[in-house]
Amino acid sequence: MKLTQSHRHLKLFISTSVIAMALGSSVALAGMEEARRWIDSEFQPSTLSKDEQLKEMEWFVNAAKPFAGQEINVVSETITTHEYEARTLAKAFSEITGIKLTHDLIQEGDVVEKIQTQMQSGRNIYDAWVNDSDLIGTHFRYKQAIPLDDWMAGEGKDVTSPTLDINDFIGKSFTTAPDGKMYQLPDQQFANVYWFRYDWFQRPEFKEKFKAKYGYDLGVPVNWSAYEDIAEFFTNDVKEVDGVKVYGHMDYGRKDPSLGWRFTDAWLSMAGNGDKGIPNGLPVDEWGIRMEGCRPVGSSVERGGDTNGPAAVYAITKYLDWMKKYAPPQAQGMNFSESGPVPAQGNIAQQIFWYTAFTADMVKPGLPVVNADGTPKWRMAPSPHGSYWKDGMKLGYQDAGSWTLLKSTPAERRKAAWLYAQFVTSKTVSLKKSHVGLTFIRESDIWDKSMTERAPKLGGLVEFYRSPARVQWTPTGNNVPDYPKLAQLWWQNIGDAASGTKTPQEAMTSLANAQDEVLGRLERANVQGECGPKLNPKTSAEEWFKKAEAAGTIAPQRKLANEKPKGETVDYDTLIKSWPASPPKRS
Repeated sequence: MKLTQSHRHLKLFISTSVIAMALGSSVALAGMEEARRWIDSEFQPSTLSKDEQLKEMEWFVNAAKPFAGQEINVVSETITTHEYEARTLAKAFSEITGIKLTHDLIQEGDVVEKIQTQMQSGRNIYDAWVNDSDLIGTHFRYKQAIPLDDWMAGEGKDVTSPTLDINDFIGKSFTTAPDGKMYQLPDQQFANVYWFRYDWFQRPEFKEKFKAKYGYDLGVPVNWSAYEDIAEFFTNDVKEVDGVKVYGHMDYGRKDPSLGWRFTDAWLSMAGNGDKGIPNGLPVDEWGIRMEGCRPVGSSVERGGDTNGPAAVYAITKYLDWMKKYAPPQAQGMNFSESGPVPAQGNIAQQIFWYTAFTADMVKPGLPVVNADGTPKWRMAPSPHGSYWKDGMKLGYQDAGSWTLLKSTPAERRKAAWLYAQFVTSKTVSLKKSHVGLTFIRESDIWDKSMTERAPKLGGLVEFYRSPARVQWTPTGNNVPDYPKLAQLWWQNIGDAASGTKTPQEAMTSLANAQDEVLGRLERANVQGECGPKLNPKTSAEEWFKKAEAAGTIAPQRKLANEKPKGETVDYDTLIKSWPASPPKRS
């Protein structure tokens, strides 16, 4: 789950409610004149022509007539994209359709807590929810969310736009469950990638000194060994750039709920934990949970999982070592929102764990990391991988905040809210929304000429989303059977390692056992049907190492004799040129 720099990402810890309605006369004035005015004044650019936009809006006007005057409430976390929806698109929707739409913005944790409350109580709190696709395994198993494929073909057919174009959504695989049905509609999406000071990496004197010391070129690190060498080089060899003390790494370490995202967002998979497989490793995923079919069967190595295996311990060990040796001293006492702005201050050489949702805040004129012409001094690139990682594994995390409809919402309210969910993701408004929040959801938006023109000022964001590498960045996935219960275990246990009260091995063993306890409780309660957990009996780590070797799978892996192979880098400009320059053909 995740946020934006000055919002969740920095998550603003506030609650904002924006009521979108033209007071007193929204119903009477709703219609095509309002649509035309919004198209001319706000909904540009678009991948549609203005005539096509008007035609799409005409469908919304007609479909909304049975719900005119209804007051509908939806909710999302606070990030730039959702602020735009709440303050601008909700108002446009109300004026065009006559539906009185309230879009609340609250903390991400509160979204998870409230949707859990509605699912457990059956009391309708909101009519539609934007919640992370990380909850797909939860929604699929508890059967409280509406399968959207069934909805669009059945009860919701009359309010499903003929121009929705589901196949244009880049995150639809993230919101599709093991039963083959889509449960959520992506609304915003961003990845966790590598960030670095391109201008420093290009300096001849730095390149020469680095090559002389390490024997390979200073460039985008392909593996963690190179990342560590670069961190060491800038922290202890370069030390200062233009009179400013610099650091080779940035992170955060306070024991705080935000510490959980630092690890659930695929840090273990980047190290090489789990098995091969996209979007998630099978039979063991990036949380270390082993699957048999659709059933979770264990997290600990002793049950066939990998949450406390050598790869996971290596992942936590490197996190701690790098923060202590190469990050600013205050990093260990920071949480997510406090650490987010630091790279923009101009004294960080690279950051291995950086969300693309920060992009809008990192390209503001006048920042130390932005040139006078508006181009960034930094770039983003694919994440380096750890020594346990194998080709074919997931390489990073991608957030996909997605519209979810619950069965506990009355059908007519659900229909009206579904119209809004489609409106804010429609081709009429999607490209403009992408320019505002930089959280792409549609292939057509990514490849639009306006994005090509803007790409030089976005530091590699457009190139990344156009690249074939993008598919290796995926959300948590179907294997986590109860995200709200399991996710909270991470920051509590890994926080003990960050504070020094436990070793990395002790912390990960504690986490693995805690996850197994939750899986065991779900199994005993038998509330998740045939895809609910069914724990393997505890045996020994050695037995599971042998089983993986015999089966030709990877997880759990034995400890490597050498966890720091030779560093490997790639030239950024060469990497970018190797990616395709035209959109993929659609079937």
